[in-house]
Amino acid sequence: MTTCKNFFSILGQWILIGCIIGIVVGSTTHSLLETNDFLGDNIRVKRDWLIFFLPLGGVIIGYIYTKFGKVFLNNTLNDTAKANNLVIESVHGKKEVPRRMGLIVYFGTFITVLFGGSTGREGAAVQMGASVAEALNKLFKINILDKSILIMSGISAGFGAAFGAPITGAVFGMEMAALGKLKLEALVPCLLASFVGHYTTASVWGHKHEEFIVKDIPEVSILLFLKVILLSIIFSLISVLYCQLRHGIQNYSEKLFKKNHMKRAFFGGMIIVALTLIIGSQEYNGRGLEMLEQAFKEEVPPFAFLAKLIFTAVTLGSGFVGGEAIPLFFIGATLGNTLHSFIDLPMSFLAALGLIATFSGGTNTPIAAFLLAMEMFGGKGLEYFFVACLVSYLFSGHHGLWPSQKIYEPKSRLFNIPLGETIENVEKQKKSP
Repeated sequence: MTTCKNFFSILGQWILIGCIIGIVVGSTTHSLLETNDFLGDNIRVKRDWLIFFLPLGGVIIGYIYTKFGKVFLNNTLNDTAKANNLVIESVHGKKEVPRRMGLIVYFGTFITVLFGGSTGREGAAVQMGASVAEALNKLFKINILDKSILIMSGISAGFGAAFGAPITGAVFGMEMAALGKLKLEALVPCLLASFVGHYTTASVWGHKHEEFIVKDIPEVSILLFLKVILLSIIFSLISVLYCQLRHGIQNYSEKLFKKNHMKRAFFGGMIIVALTLIIGSQEYNGRGLEMLEQAFKEEVPPFAFLAKLIFTAVTLGSGFVGGEAIPLFFIGATLGNTLHSFIDLPMSFLAALGLIATFSGGTNTPIAAFLLAMEMFGGKGLEYFFVACLVSYLFSGHHGLWPSQKIYEPKSRLFNIPLGETIENVEKQKKSP
């Protein structure tokens, strides 16, 4: 009888906390999305000259993170500039998410978008979700064993609300922190937080998410599956290229400027301004949603994927902030669009395949990526997207957007990697003689 009471008591607590997280994060994510749309579509696009203020914006962001972003909690330094990596480390109990993190990343994302840095939005939503979860942890004094579940719920709420994909958000919150392990006991609060967050954003506040329509799905055949596997390998390699370039720029700029965030971001802003002038267009600044949607309907410039890859790697690698999911969507979809000229498959299908496979390889979240395909494309072509997510996940190796991800199980027995290592440590071991 006591066990039964404890079960329903804990379940009731998770339901209550999941709903609270969902409502708060759904509302703040709506504010993020609407403000980003206003700054990006109504202000920046109509004022090309704002790009010249990007280096100054970088100085402001660097100052904010230097002055207010470093917080000592429990005798441990928690640097909010580590972004999603800090959130992942908090799930593993190594760090804590400062409650101010959400506000800092929101403001930094707004500056990045306004002045033309290439970035997304889910990073800010996830970090706000983690900040809200940490605030609730302090308020309700959650058992320390359940704290990681609370942070996962915040991640789920942020992702589900940002993309209008509540089922994906629920799994993403559990899958993001580690490779090869899902903490299923977090399912109830993650699912509730994600669904409540999504419906708060979409139904209560009325935000309309972007739609990507796959017009034609090819008939099932062995030849087509072989093509999907080959394409997924290509998409996985492009995700690795992005991750390695982005981390390489970050490591080099930190070494060059001795981890001075203001100098790094100023210099990165100068490079983005120069690249923009060389290309003669601002199609690769900001989020790039217009070209992303275009990739499903008509031809885009053949090297658009490479331009976006470089713009985003420089932007985020030099210290600007935002999300990396939409840039990965853009890179994958436009690469799929380009491959349409060489492979006889429907354009929208190739764009969708590229979007999902590149996301899966970059984030190391194949289950969430597959569910995202189901929610985003109305359940069409599930066989192909399932294969694409798994193949891209496997062939991307132990690389990814977030070096703090733990490897609980290697992706294959071919990889001789100690259990429990982080992606960052594995990459360092590979480079050491």
